[in-house]
Amino acid sequence: MTERNVIDILADCAMFSEVNEAGFQRLGVMSRICKFPKSYNIFREGADCPGIYVLGEGLVRIFRTGPGGKEHVLHMVEPGGTFAEVAAIGGFKCPASAQTIEPTTCVLLPMAPFRKLLEDDHELCLCMMSSMSSWVHDLVGLMGNVVLRDAAGRVASHLLQTSTEDNNTIELPGLKRHIASHLDLTSETFSRVLRRFVQSG
Repeated sequence: MTERNVIDILADCAMFSEVNEAGFQRLGVMSRICKFPKSYNIFREGADCPGIYVLGEGLVRIFRTGPGGKEHVLHMVEPGGTFAEVAAIGGFKCPASAQTIEPTTCVLLPMAPFRKLLEDDHELCLCMMSSMSSWVHDLVGLMGNVVLRDAAGRVASHLLQTSTEDNNTIELPGLKRHIASHLDLTSETFSRVLRRFVQSG
C-alpha cells in the first residue's frame, strides 16, 4: 500500500472538505503523521488534549469509563473521521479515552497552533463550525436511536449505516462488544438480535 501523506489524509476528511488549497497548506505545515499499533491507548479520559486527530487508516474506539469501571463506547472512528476535535477547539481536557482497534495511522494537528490558526483564518473557522454542526446532528441522531428504539431497531439502524454496496454482506466495524456498548446493549443481547436477523433472512 502506498504511504499516504498529511495532505492526502486531510483531503479525505469531511471536516476539512470546504478548506481551500491555501488552508490545506497551512494545516499541513503544523501537522504530523502518527502511527499506533493495535490496542494502543492514544489518550486517556481527563488527560491534556494533544490536538485534533484525523484518521487515515485503521479503526479507533472512543469511550468513557464509569465509576464501577464499566466502559461505554461513544463512537467508532473510521478513516476520514476525526476525534478529540471538541476538546482541541474548546481548549479543555479530553472528555473520553481513545484506543486503537487495529494498527492505525493518523494525522495530528497540535492544539495550540491549530487554535491560533482558527483565530487568524476566519474562513477556516467557519468551515470548522459547519463541520461541528454536522457532528452535533449525528450525536442527536445517536441519542434518539438509543432512547426511542428497542434493541432490534438500534442494531438494524446501525447495520444499515455501515452496509456497503454489496447488500449480501455486512462487515462489522470493530468487535461485537464495542458495537454493543455503543448501542447501549449487552454483548449477549447484540448477538441474540444478530442471530434473529440471520434466521429471519
